[in-house]
Amino acid sequence: MASWREQAVARSVDPVRARAEKRVQRFLDAALELIAGESGKDFTVQEVVRKSGQSLRSFYQNFSGKHELLLALLEEAVYSTASRLRETVAEEPDALSRLRRFTVEYHRLCRPPTEARSQRSVEILGMADFAQQLLTDDPKEASRAFAPMFVLLEEILDEAAAEGSMRAGLDQRATAGAMLQAIMFNSFALAISGSSVRSDGEGGEQAEALWDLLAHGLTHHP
Repeated sequence: MASWREQAVARSVDPVRARAEKRVQRFLDAALELIAGESGKDFTVQEVVRKSGQSLRSFYQNFSGKHELLLALLEEAVYSTASRLRETVAEEPDALSRLRRFTVEYHRLCRPPTEARSQRSVEILGMADFAQQLLTDDPKEASRAFAPMFVLLEEILDEAAAEGSMRAGLDQRATAGAMLQAIMFNSFALAISGSSVRSDGEGGEQAEALWDLLAHGLTHHP
């Protein structure tokens, strides 16, 4: 099924597709600016229209409403994050190292910011509340939105299995889903355990602890 961005652009006829793409991007950029400001995710469609400099009619030609706009923003955030992670983990020499790097880096990217949010942090973190709500209310939509991240992690798991770095018989798809949930939940919910955020905001120690748990489990192995 096409992404919400693709669906929005596809509503326009082919000769004006390029202009439609620009209009969609202007709405997305306007929404991101509002999320980064005082409105947060509680912005209104009217605010997006006003900030984008476009018309309300144009908005509804591209999106059915605010929910669809939020879906497009979430997909953009996940796609850009997965692309950055793919480049980052490629620096590692083997699959197990790439798996550890994925865990630590994605954990870092998911951490709530300790300082004023930059545009980059908005891309990654601004949709956190919406993503959590979507996971509960509409798992199918959430699964589609997080597909780029899931595909990347499953690829790394397959490589690790081929290298013999993982025990045989694991369901890679289920493992990828469990790891993503663990990383995202742990990064946002450290307060549950009373853990403090490091002064640099990176959360490196917590990320390494999570990796150790994922890699070695809880029990002694014979």
